Amino acid sequence: MTDENQTAERIAKVLARRGVASRREVERMIEAGRVSVNGRKLDSPALNVTDKDRILVDGKPVKAPEPPRLWLYNKPVGLVTTERDEKGRPTVFGALPEDMPRVMSVGRLDLNSEGLLLLTNDGEIKRRLELPSTGWLRRYRVRTHGQPDEAALDRLRRGIEVEGVRYQPMDVTFDRQQGSNAWLTVALREGKNREIRRAMESIGAKVNRLIRVSYGPFQLGNLETGKVEELRQRVVRDQLGLDNPPKPQRKRPPARRRET
Repeated sequence: MTDENQTAERIAKVLARRGVASRREVERMIEAGRVSVNGRKLDSPALNVTDKDRILVDGKPVKAPEPPRLWLYNKPVGLVTTERDEKGRPTVFGALPEDMPRVMSVGRLDLNSEGLLLLTNDGEIKRRLELPSTGWLRRYRVRTHGQPDEAALDRLRRGIEVEGVRYQPMDVTFDRQQGSNAWLTVALREGKNREIRRAMESIGAKVNRLIRVSYGPFQLGNLETGKVEELRQRVVRDQLGLDNPPKPQRKRPPARRRET
C-alpha cells in the first residue's frame, strides 16, 4: 500500500485532511464498509496509505487534498449545526451558498444561538481547533432577563457544577442594563453543550440571546447575518502555524568503532 518515497499516514487522518469527514466519522464510515483502498473494502482503520493509493468512498474517488481553507460564517438563529436533522429542521449546511465546497464546522452553535461559526475543508484543522488543549478563548455577547448580581457572577468566575457537570471558570463582565434585560460578555475555553445557558440558569439568569463574537484570533466583526467570508490563505497559515511545521529530529549517526 505504501511508497518508499512518500510518508504513509493512517487512512482516517488522510480522509479527514481531504475534507471527507472528521477522523471519528471516517472510522465509522470504514466500519460501515463505505471505504475501499486499491479495490479492497476496508473493515478497519488500521491502515497506512499514501497519495499513490486509490481511495474510494461510497464508490467514488476521493479528491486530491486541497490547501487548508477557513471561512467565517455569521450563523442566524433557527439553524442546527448538522449535516442532516432527524426532525427536519433547517441546517447550517443547507443555508450555505451553492458554490461552497464541502465543509465542516469547528464546534457547534445550538439552534437558538447565533454569531461566529468557523467552517473548514480540512478535518485535521477542525480537530485541532476543537481540542481543549488548543486553549483558544471563545467570546460571547449574552443577554439575560433580569440583572444578575456580582455575587452570582462570581460563582461562574470560580467555576460551577450544574446537574453533575463541572464547568471551568468563565470570564464574565457585566456590560449594561437595557430595560428588563442585562448584557454581559462571557469568555470560556471549553464550550460544552449549552454551557453558558445552563450555567446562567443555575444562578437564576435566563439567557434570551447568545451571540458568539470571536473564536481564538478570529472575529465576527461586521459580517452580516447569514453571510460567509473566506479568510486569506496567508492568514490561515499564520494563525494556525502552518508555515512552521515542527522540524524532524535528526537521527544521531552511529558511533564509530575504534581501531584496535
